[in-house]
Amino acid sequence: MPTGFSGGDTAFVLISSALVMLMTPGLAFFYGGMVRVKSTLNMLIMSFIALGIVTVLWVLYGFTLSFGTDSFHGLIGDFSMLGMRHIGMNELSGTIPVYALAAFQLMFAVITPALISGAIADRAKFSAWALFLALWVSVVYFPVAHWVFYFNNGQGGWLGDRLHVLDFAGGTAVHLNAGMAGLALCFVLGKRIGFKKDPMRPHSLPLVMLGSGLLWFGWFGFNAGSALAANGLAGLAFMNTQIATAAAMLGWLAFEKIKHGSFTTMGAASGAVAGLVGITPACAYVSPLGAIALGLIVGALCAWAISLKYRFGFDDSLDVVGVHAVGGATGALLIGLLATGHGGATYSGLFYGGGFTQLGRQALGVVVVGVYSFVLAYVIGLAIDKTIGFRVSEDVEVAGIDQAEHAESAYDFSAVGAALSNALAPSAPATESADEDEAAPAGTKVEA
Repeated sequence: MPTGFSGGDTAFVLISSALVMLMTPGLAFFYGGMVRVKSTLNMLIMSFIALGIVTVLWVLYGFTLSFGTDSFHGLIGDFSMLGMRHIGMNELSGTIPVYALAAFQLMFAVITPALISGAIADRAKFSAWALFLALWVSVVYFPVAHWVFYFNNGQGGWLGDRLHVLDFAGGTAVHLNAGMAGLALCFVLGKRIGFKKDPMRPHSLPLVMLGSGLLWFGWFGFNAGSALAANGLAGLAFMNTQIATAAAMLGWLAFEKIKHGSFTTMGAASGAVAGLVGITPACAYVSPLGAIALGLIVGALCAWAISLKYRFGFDDSLDVVGVHAVGGATGALLIGLLATGHGGATYSGLFYGGGFTQLGRQALGVVVVGVYSFVLAYVIGLAIDKTIGFRVSEDVEVAGIDQAEHAESAYDFSAVGAALSNALAPSAPATESADEDEAAPAGTKVEA
């Protein structure tokens, strides 16, 4: 092996990659439980299809655009690794092979567009969604990943390397990016039929809890793995991820109890996800106490933010904007207050003597990524809507998208219905002329 290679670091990053991959099916379960029965399968496959489309695009050009040598003044990577050619098996990025870095970052690229799908649940054509996903990752995610993250030669794009915007694991590049794209598509597709009128409750809260648990589990790979080494920085990111998620769940539940009078399982699951989102950009830059503060703030703020769709009249079906856009932006901004200047933080936040400088940088990063994603997502979505159409017909939406788009249903109620009908049907009275063989219980011998 080449000089500088670390088997431990490589194993850690590969395991983290597998954990991040698990997050996409976890997200599918989380979203799938939140929709009504008639849209369950559609919601599952809208997440799952990202594993197919994004993987192929990543190999063809996504990796080189995101993590190739900087070009065009930090706006995009070069084309030297198109098709992942010219990458030696033993070529290193730090202490790990470039292929390990590529695998890890691929899983980020997969889950980011999958997050968007929750904003347009119940009403999008699957073919239109697949086309949007491919176009959006190409013109939005790949460039933004280059702007924010550091690539294999130790340099970063214009936001990370030149303007010193801090984002350890993707609060801006992943969550704010996806949340603002979801907001744009809410405006393109419009509201669901019955929005604000019909109850649109989650059909399976156990499925939601399962999905949130898988997300929580996989997120340790997402955040700690971003250290790209099995070291103290990974340990700090791991610990802060757990702390902030726990605090955010408590913050969300406290807000919910004060506002609505109940502690709900939906609130616990959503609060945990909000905490995971919020700590993502900051996990290596804040102290454990800072992680508690960040989690409480993000949990309560996101619980409040999900009501904005009713105030401003956009139909964000599964609260992607309230959790991912608001949570990602809040976590990124709180770096400007809570960054300690130790761990992974080169710069200190306001509360640690750094003044307002880093807070201003973080705000700039939030605005740039948010506006870029919203505008491009709106343009792409509108173009698809005006050509092949993005939204299903009214009849399909009312009847249920699963049968129309996928010729399947998540649950087979026909057998249950037949059994219930038979159980409720009145029994025929026995008569003396009834055939004894027919009247005898199954398996009973009838004497002649």
